[in-house]
Amino acid sequence: MPLYMDIHHLEPGVTMDDVAKAHQADLQTQDEHDVKYLRYWVDETEAKVFCLVEAPSPEAANTVHREAHGLVADEVHLVQEGS
Repeated sequence: MPLYMDIHHLEPGVTMDDVAKAHQADLQTQDEHDVKYLRYWVDETEAKVFCLVEAPSPEAANTVHREAHGLVADEVHLVQEGS
């Protein structure tokens, strides 16, 4: 399945706790769309969130975000994992 990194540009004040709650909502919604949110990173200073997701398409990944909490990604990039 394709692997994507999405980027959210949020309002200042976003916290790790806020993102953790949104991530839990994603996990509860993802199976309906054949999507698997794997990890996320938060830059509280810049109000940015980065999500790593396996999904059949960028649209499917954003559908999960939209249905789970309404915060769709501003950017979605197809990526390959390295070590």
